[in-house]
Amino acid sequence: MNVIGPLLRARLRRDAVQLTLWIACTLALAAAAVVGVRGQFPTVEDRQGLLAAAIANPVILLFRGLPSGSDEAAFTTFLIAPFLMLLAALMSTFLAVRHTRGDEETGRAELIAATPAGRSAALIATVGHGILADVVLGALVALAFLGFGYPARGSLVLGLSVTATGLVFFAVALVAAQVVRTSRVANAIGVWAVLIGLLVCGLGNALGTPSADLQRMRSAPLAWISPYGWAENVRAFDADDARPLLLSLALTVVCALVAFALHRSRDLGGSLLPAPRGAAAAGRLLSGPLGLAWREGRGAVIGWTVGGLVVGLLATHLSSVIAQIGDTIPSVQAVLQALAAQGSLAQGAVEVFFTLAGILAACAGVQMIARLRQDEAAGLAEPLLAAAVSRSRWLGAGLALSAAAIIGVLGAAVVGAAVGLATTDGGDTSLLRDAVVSAGGQALAAAAIAVIAALAFVFVPRLAVVIGWAVVGVAAIVGLFGPLLGLPDAVVRASPLASVPVVSGDTVDPRGAVVWAIVVIVAGGAAVLGIRRREVVADR
Repeated sequence: MNVIGPLLRARLRRDAVQLTLWIACTLALAAAAVVGVRGQFPTVEDRQGLLAAAIANPVILLFRGLPSGSDEAAFTTFLIAPFLMLLAALMSTFLAVRHTRGDEETGRAELIAATPAGRSAALIATVGHGILADVVLGALVALAFLGFGYPARGSLVLGLSVTATGLVFFAVALVAAQVVRTSRVANAIGVWAVLIGLLVCGLGNALGTPSADLQRMRSAPLAWISPYGWAENVRAFDADDARPLLLSLALTVVCALVAFALHRSRDLGGSLLPAPRGAAAAGRLLSGPLGLAWREGRGAVIGWTVGGLVVGLLATHLSSVIAQIGDTIPSVQAVLQALAAQGSLAQGAVEVFFTLAGILAACAGVQMIARLRQDEAAGLAEPLLAAAVSRSRWLGAGLALSAAAIIGVLGAAVVGAAVGLATTDGGDTSLLRDAVVSAGGQALAAAAIAVIAALAFVFVPRLAVVIGWAVVGVAAIVGLFGPLLGLPDAVVRASPLASVPVVSGDTVDPRGAVVWAIVVIVAGGAAVLGIRRREVVADR
């Protein structure tokens, strides 16, 4: 076991930059939230008003935490805690897959297993690495809130919640890496587990029971089947009850034991689910780069499309839930009447949900571009380009599949919205028009993000994947949280997700449609022209 230390140090060196960026971004988001709350909601009355509006509108609770009072620290936690946990979960998921299934694909795991260290040493070192990363992240989050003058006990409990959530999804990703054969699929399973857990918790909070003064919410049982629900129900800076985190600890231990058991029972490079056997001969679909791109990316496209369908369904179906809550709880009804005077709550729900669908579409589009870089880095692009396939056709196939993924996700969201209206008694059919307009705007935003990723792939290929996903993250954070963080309106509008056409009453606000259309055309053309003069850059 004396080899665990060197293996752990090697992992820390490999991940030094990535983990630093993940942790720095998480701390920056936490700090920005505190500064934003102090600037935008300085008084108790301001915070009480927003909490009442949030509890009255379940859509808001889908994308925030569990309301636990109007104290500044508890209010800040309500707004930002789920997203701190989300970043911890994603960081941990990618770390787990990178050092397990990823190392098996590159041959690193085989080299280590061939030494006296044995097979299990690398997995033990990876577990230690993941625990250390999540503990450091949670500790720094706690210190950050403590540094802003928030109570020590609440800061500690919030930090523990971030750590516990990261560890749960780290362990889930370890199991996924043993079950499937490729790191791509393992990462996809891990990310979908993270997103579904967040959605389930949000639904559980939205369907919960509010207090009479509309300042607190008791989660519905649905939230208690999600690790996010366990972490949020500690109620940092309010009850400070860390006992729900024991559920996170238990699930982490169980998943880790399952991962070790599967690891010991399979061959190195093998998996619980074997890779499907391909056909003996290629069909006509594989006669060109576009068919090949579709064959490689169809699973991811289908997965993102299903996500868009669910988001669209919720966008219109939950409008009836808002009305029902207003009819049954008088205090909520008063808030709803006040809000309705400023615009349609149902329209707001559609806009928020389709912004989420736009983020999913952008993720799908960027993933198709990232696959080009991954194939190039692995040396898979060279045989293709050595044949009668030009670089422009190769990139064009990737861009075409990216566009198809974006259209598929947002088209499915519109279908979901139509189904939601059809299954809702007394549904407002005008919401379908709002859904179509929002989907068109978000398609333009997602396309702009995807072509920026394509530009990075052409001109800075080694950084293409990082830049592509960073653009998605920054656009989502600025577009969704810019007003909360007190960012200037010009900065918020710089995010394509926040500056595309939306419905405002009976009219359509065109916003930056022309600007982003020009960006898509110019950047896409520059990428196609630039790829013709670039050398293949393989990481070998």
